[in-house]
Amino acid sequence: MPLAKFVLKPGVDREGTSYDSEGGWFDSNLVRFNKGRPQKIGGWRKDNENTFIGTCRALHAWVDLDGSKYLGLGTTNKYYLEEGGSTFTDITPIRSTTGNNEISFSATNGDSTITATDTAHGAVTGDFVTFSGCATLGGVVTAAVLNQEYQLTAVPTANTYKFTAKDTDGDTVTANSSDSGNGQGTIVGNYQINSGLDVYVASTGFGAGTWGASTWGSTSALSESNQLRLWSHDHFGEDLIMNARAGGIYYWDESGGSSARAVALSGKSGANLVPTKGLQVLVSEKDRHVIVLGADPISGSSRSGSVDPMLIAFSDQENALDFETVTTNTAGSLRLSEGSIIVGGLKARQETLVWTDTSLYSMQFIGPPYTFGVNLLNKGSGLASPNAAINAAPGVFWMSSDNFYVYNGSVQKLPCTVHSYVFDDINLGQIYKIFAFSTSEFDEVGWFYCSSDSTEIDRYVCYDYTDGVWTYGSLSRTAWLDQGIVNYPRATASSYLYQHEFGYNDDGSPMTNVYIESADLDIGDGDEFAFISKLIPDVRFLNNSESGQVNFVLKTKDFPGDSLTTSSTNVVSSTTQKKDMRARARQAVIRFESDDDDTSANDDVGWRVGATRLEIRGDGRR
Repeated sequence: MPLAKFVLKPGVDREGTSYDSEGGWFDSNLVRFNKGRPQKIGGWRKDNENTFIGTCRALHAWVDLDGSKYLGLGTTNKYYLEEGGSTFTDITPIRSTTGNNEISFSATNGDSTITATDTAHGAVTGDFVTFSGCATLGGVVTAAVLNQEYQLTAVPTANTYKFTAKDTDGDTVTANSSDSGNGQGTIVGNYQINSGLDVYVASTGFGAGTWGASTWGSTSALSESNQLRLWSHDHFGEDLIMNARAGGIYYWDESGGSSARAVALSGKSGANLVPTKGLQVLVSEKDRHVIVLGADPISGSSRSGSVDPMLIAFSDQENALDFETVTTNTAGSLRLSEGSIIVGGLKARQETLVWTDTSLYSMQFIGPPYTFGVNLLNKGSGLASPNAAINAAPGVFWMSSDNFYVYNGSVQKLPCTVHSYVFDDINLGQIYKIFAFSTSEFDEVGWFYCSSDSTEIDRYVCYDYTDGVWTYGSLSRTAWLDQGIVNYPRATASSYLYQHEFGYNDDGSPMTNVYIESADLDIGDGDEFAFISKLIPDVRFLNNSESGQVNFVLKTKDFPGDSLTTSSTNVVSSTTQKKDMRARARQAVIRFESDDDDTSANDDVGWRVGATRLEIRGDGRR
């Protein structure tokens, strides 16, 4: 009988039906296309066993003058540094410090909850405070118990808050009848900046979510505590500048070492009209201006303290501390006109790109007296979220609320074969969680997003810009950094930092639910039944060619509207020559998958599908 070779078009196509997409691939998970052939993606492992507090949604790497590598991680609760790939150091800025004994404590017999009283403390639930100089309450709540960092469990009033007592090992301490004191000795409380939200809440005010989706026009002010916590950060020489969206601008000085905390940029010695609030901070590439998007405007001789969502402020060249506009420097500000809020910005070639919710602008350094020229590049191609744009070799790619775009001198909409599949399945209520990623080793960019049934990221879509093909899949990640300064791509999930494209395992265990599935195949447009009797596989196993295996699944149906029935499943290894089978139908679907319980066979094994051949013949109309 004749052998039919199946070399399908690269990429996944979901814009039509499975029958309409004949000759291509229709479904995938954890698979990319490499030189036109479907291939299992690379695996991942933990960077280290240490965890961080909160959900990380921002990563930034840089190198100091002596070659030390730093990685910044911004979470919903804190900001960390990783130096040398070992531990996470907390450098979260301190919001305020009390005077001696402005705080007092009270405990209840048989309860582990401690109530602290501090007039106008300014804290919110989830904040962190570190106490020192405390005295014992008289029983088991000793000075050592109190003199620690605590996360607040409740904030009943503007003058009180609660936390759960613990010993120095982290075990809960329950107060007894002797714990009747107030703990005062020389109590000092160091309050870290307010924690941000981990899930967007529509009632938190204008600009917190998508256009028209929440409380547009409300009087609720933008602040770092009522926004989904998104950090922006960039290095200024050896040092780090960061911003918690709608919150303060902070500076970490490398000369103080990793144990030193970041401080408010406006509070540093020599600071002159430095913005106290902003939506994003970055440093322009060659001219080295600190740029604050959504800065608070100047009011008299100071800053207003309230975000102006369309205002851009920039410092003097090479001076992060001077934002006063005078004839002797290049500091200044400008306001955009198209849109209602600046969503995000990104450094590109010879320019800085700034997106509002409706439009794209280009900022280019032109020198005094105006410093920056601003050009409107496009209307109607706004940014889905502050982190939804990414640099790649061909240009800048981004995702809006309804399309994908690329900018390489002009704005172009990307043709997308999975457009409906993606945009029909996005949870728009959590659209600000979307972030772009790149895997330069494989010429890929992509976006992680929340599916319609999820409030946290669980899906991704990926674009191979060399071959112009799309794939998608299920994977939970909250931040990503491509390789470069770091030797593997880094990503975060479940309070861990992961190295990606490392082997083919899921953190030491075989990856599950990896598959690629074709669209419908038929003979003569389904005029006749097809009889399939033999498989001759063409699969290359990667990294461990002796033990790898993949399942070849044949599914069949007689009419486009029928449900698929699995006709056969055959295990294919590196030594498989052929597999006999018997299937008769008008239409067939072929699927390659690695999702079985034989962990030894699929331990750290990748695979790539070549030209599959089937022994197939027409078998009549009935």
